[in-house]
Amino acid sequence: LEIRAGTGGDEAALFAADLYRVYTRYAERNNWTFKILNSSDTGIGGIKEAILSMQGEGAFGMLKYESGVHRVQRVPKTETSGRVHTSAATVAVLPEAEDVDIEVNDADLKIDTYRASGAGGQHVNKTESAVRVTHVPTGLVVTCQDESSQHKNRSAALKVLKSRLLAAEQEKAAAQRAAERKNLVSTGDRSAKIRTYNFPQGRVTDHRINFTSHRLNEILDGDITEIIIQLKIAAQQELLAAALE
Repeated sequence: LEIRAGTGGDEAALFAADLYRVYTRYAERNNWTFKILNSSDTGIGGIKEAILSMQGEGAFGMLKYESGVHRVQRVPKTETSGRVHTSAATVAVLPEAEDVDIEVNDADLKIDTYRASGAGGQHVNKTESAVRVTHVPTGLVVTCQDESSQHKNRSAALKVLKSRLLAAEQEKAAAQRAAERKNLVSTGDRSAKIRTYNFPQGRVTDHRINFTSHRLNEILDGDITEIIIQLKIAAQQELLAAALE
């Protein structure tokens, strides 16, 4: 599960941190296990990027509907005139690649090591345990510094890289199978949203199914089951309609 701040500067990063809490609390509610593979914070409580590995029964089947642009409308704490600002963050949910799923040629990899750093740029260890893996043919770059050893970081980074490469292949195949279906737009643009979190009105709206909930606080605490069930029902109805065509 990958969360990235989109349009909106510091406010977008704070919203990305809110989404991080939503999904980690949701994982706890479902007794799933999760591990932070990489995170980059702003130092003021925001998150530029967070990559997590989540494991548990039905995890991908439930979370796959979260992929896309999430938009927030609220008055930032730094806003003195009380104006509502609109910001966005993107969420990408990928199936974790098994070793057999996709082959990565070692010759296509460029691996760099560097010192893992803590908050404020402090070095948390004196060895070069952090790893940056670049897949040369595609230009994909994955960094991992949260594990204790270079070997573990390398292994975790390769797993994320394989997941992204696998996702790219699956996306290509899915586009060929369903060229006429609408695809989610995974940009950080506020206009390409799948869901809006409106704080002044205390509501959350999922634009794909025109579903609105006024349980904003509960949703921010990880209670997103109701939305996901509605999305699953809509997806099943769409599949049924496609089968009947």
